[in-house]
Amino acid sequence: MKVKGLECILLVDDDEATNFVNSYTIKKTGLEVHVQLAADARQALDYLTCKGEYSRLDKYPQPGIVFLDINMPGMSGWDFLKEYQILPVEQKAHIVIAMLTTSLNPDDREKGEQNTDIKKFITKPLTAEMLAEVIRANFPQE
Repeated sequence: MKVKGLECILLVDDDEATNFVNSYTIKKTGLEVHVQLAADARQALDYLTCKGEYSRLDKYPQPGIVFLDINMPGMSGWDFLKEYQILPVEQKAHIVIAMLTTSLNPDDREKGEQNTDIKKFITKPLTAEMLAEVIRANFPQE
């Protein structure tokens, strides 16, 4: 299944098993999309800006959805968002950032709801239903 405007989903989580499960969940839906994994927030920023191991890319990747974990060592999801906000428009993800976290802290949810870059706050694990909801809300089909 193809969704207009959604060619790539970027999963940002320091837990390899979580990235594997989320990637599998996306593929299981039949969605025809490239799934890019980032083991931390810095790697995700490098991917969006074609730096580091992604310097060979000939254009800035434009993920349609970024699923972003909050609690990661080194650079948290919140730190990622600070860096993301100052990126040039052509280097930003195309449509949606969704916080995908185990955090039950109401302060995290409130902070997420106040950040205009975050379109959805989701508690792990990612399900096909959650993915479908994000797609329906942000990729209207004609």
